[in-house]
Amino acid sequence: MSDDKLRLNQQLCFPLYAASNMLTRLYRPLLADLGLTYPQYLVMLRLWEAAPQTVGELGRSLHLDAGTLTPLLKRLQNAGLVTRQRNPHDERSVDIDLTEQGWALKQRAQSVPEAMLCQVPLPPKELAKLRDGLRALLDALATVDPRNSGHSE
Repeated sequence: MSDDKLRLNQQLCFPLYAASNMLTRLYRPLLADLGLTYPQYLVMLRLWEAAPQTVGELGRSLHLDAGTLTPLLKRLQNAGLVTRQRNPHDERSVDIDLTEQGWALKQRAQSVPEAMLCQVPLPPKELAKLRDGLRALLDALATVDPRNSGHSE
């Protein structure tokens, strides 16, 4: 076996990990103005697309388990941005909806994507190609990870 396979620059996971950390750091000051952490921003993005959603639906779309998502949702609820209610038709399911304040935050968040694009020194077409490639990787990985087959609510 060649030691080259164990070189850091040969690993797929490292550039993904490092780039994710760097991007999250770039988001931090933009999201601080909104009072959100990066994971909270992802939840809000998803809810702005389609609300209400169950905890399970949010977990599946964000690739987060309920144990990670529930405390995050509690913090968003305490901030007055979302409501959490047991589904009256299925007590095992918890519905998450945006409050008026949560919907209003969407307007303030409009500048975040463009501000991020301005900070990343790559052409927009290259960024779109990279995003699409990462989506394909994520979709492929979701088919081989048994934890992605469903989340409890």
